[in-house]
Amino acid sequence: MTSANPSINPTQIAALEPDPIVTGGHDYKSLTDQVCSITERRRPPAAWYIAFAISASLSVMLFGLILYVIATGVGQWGNNAPVFWGWPIVNFVFWVGIGHAGTLISAILFLFRQHWRTSINRFAEAMTIFAVTCAGIFPAIHVGRVWYVYWLAPYPSSHLNMWPNFRSPLLWDVFAVSTYATVSLLFWYVGMIPDLATLRDRATTRLRQMAYGIAALGWTGSARHWAVYEKAYLLLAALATPLVLSVHTIVSMDFAVSQLPGWHTTIFPPYFVAGAIFSGFAMVVTLMVPARAFFGLKDLITIRHLDNMNRIILATGSMVGFAYLIELFMAWYSGNGFEQFTFLNRMFGPYAWAYWIMVSCNVLVPQLFWSKKVRTTPWMMVLVCIAVNIGMWFERFVITVTSLSRDFLPSSWGYFKPTLIDVLMFVGSFGLFFTLFLLFCRYLPTVAISEVKAVLPPADDDDLSSQTQPRRIAETDEFSVTQGA
Repeated sequence: MTSANPSINPTQIAALEPDPIVTGGHDYKSLTDQVCSITERRRPPAAWYIAFAISASLSVMLFGLILYVIATGVGQWGNNAPVFWGWPIVNFVFWVGIGHAGTLISAILFLFRQHWRTSINRFAEAMTIFAVTCAGIFPAIHVGRVWYVYWLAPYPSSHLNMWPNFRSPLLWDVFAVSTYATVSLLFWYVGMIPDLATLRDRATTRLRQMAYGIAALGWTGSARHWAVYEKAYLLLAALATPLVLSVHTIVSMDFAVSQLPGWHTTIFPPYFVAGAIFSGFAMVVTLMVPARAFFGLKDLITIRHLDNMNRIILATGSMVGFAYLIELFMAWYSGNGFEQFTFLNRMFGPYAWAYWIMVSCNVLVPQLFWSKKVRTTPWMMVLVCIAVNIGMWFERFVITVTSLSRDFLPSSWGYFKPTLIDVLMFVGSFGLFFTLFLLFCRYLPTVAISEVKAVLPPADDDDLSSQTQPRRIAETDEFSVTQGA
């Protein structure tokens, strides 16, 4: 008995292969030229100046308002009985969540050998640093007397005769967020060292050569330097990975360890982590789409990168939607009248408008990413990601405010209204975030040159003879000191 072998259609086979990570037919030289040209050009695009002027103005407004609140007191905010945690804590949790995508892309995807991360990890790492900077502002002011904030530190003191309460999750936040910021900053900086050395070697002015030379820490690209670099990068990735899970877990415990209905639940840690990754990836896509257009990086940050990130947004958005359903189920299943009232109050009470905005933006809108057209069309994905970030801010608002505004005693119920200072400080925090991001795009390598070179398609034999092969960064478990392909 014979069987006919079906004919193999090369077109069909090609259609099954994934899109290339880097397009445009780049070699090592053209890749370096394209990334370095962003910092080496005399004048950035006009849009950069317009965006920087707006964001810098908002940053100045933010710092002016900070001084105003310190001088006049936190009563300038809308925080009042019974909602003593208002917009400042909402903004803090929001910005910490935004900072999660960078470490996940850089550390976890690196450990899982996901090569497509190489073009976007530098952007995401930078956003992590800038978001954590914005997050730290609000709790520092929220303590009231900022000049006594050092009391939070566990240092020996003869005049205080007291120590911080280590059983309080608010103090856990101090250690968790500061550790996360430190490791993320080191991870970001260590990864940039080879690229900073490239900018140093290409510098045309003495000032630029000195600035990038100091930052490059004497990098020469020797085999010994690469071996030590790979080991350090891998160790930092291993340290950063548990922080992705631990930081927002501890932030969630600010709420979960209390006895307040709507907060006292064990689902908060995984729920908060999924939401943080969800909002973080949405912010990365929101900024990366215009950045790749303005700085000519479409060959390096391709539709494949954006599509993969949109898939992660869809997955984590589904997790968040599932967590919403579990919250409602557990409130019913517990038989606790206070819990049941809290969730009915969220859906149909005075803050119902905020709850349904949250559900619409975080559950319904991300379902558009089931469509490949939406996942691969830049303007569509930006609109979806903006909606996601709006929804995630409202999620933190709903969790914080609705539970506090109506607790056990109806006599103490109230309705929270933010003041103009609340609104302007939140807008100003976006100004600070965008200012730092624009400065990063202008003066630092926005794409990891050395890592992208490792995933370029194989060059022709003629090209190989005229170019130096870059090393692959920790692609194997052994730290070879030979040149990698």
